[in-house]
Amino acid sequence: MSSDLWSFSLDTYAQPGVEDACLRLQGAGANVCLLLCAAWLGARGVACNRQRLHALQHVALPWSRDVVEPLRQLRTRWKPAAASDPQLATLRAQVQALELAAERQLLGRLENSAQDWPAAQANDLVAWLEGVATDAAHLDRDALQQLRAALTSA
Repeated sequence: MSSDLWSFSLDTYAQPGVEDACLRLQGAGANVCLLLCAAWLGARGVACNRQRLHALQHVALPWSRDVVEPLRQLRTRWKPAAASDPQLATLRAQVQALELAAERQLLGRLENSAQDWPAAQANDLVAWLEGVATDAAHLDRDALQQLRAALTSA
């Protein structure tokens, strides 16, 4: 297992079924960076509790709302026109790179906020995932189960 959250996220996202599950949960309103952080904390054996969930949300939600989501919306809005406009396609790729950089920054912020939480104390992967995907899990329970299955089989 990768020790830093960014490397863990790249490794995890590349596992079969994870990308699909994350995108489906994102479509239902979940924050993929929070999901990946939850998976990382669960894999490290960090105990899940309400205060820690709130601390992560306090870090993630403003950054996602103010930085990541506007970039994602712009990239998505440009997709149809970029298919027939090479210059716009180039700009769209640059926006996509900025979006990924913003997500990487967010993962770094999440890792920093959780760095002092003791590891190897719990088996709380499910609690972490459900804690950060509460509303989305109600909308797409199958995607959350798919994500759990992919993470526990790794």
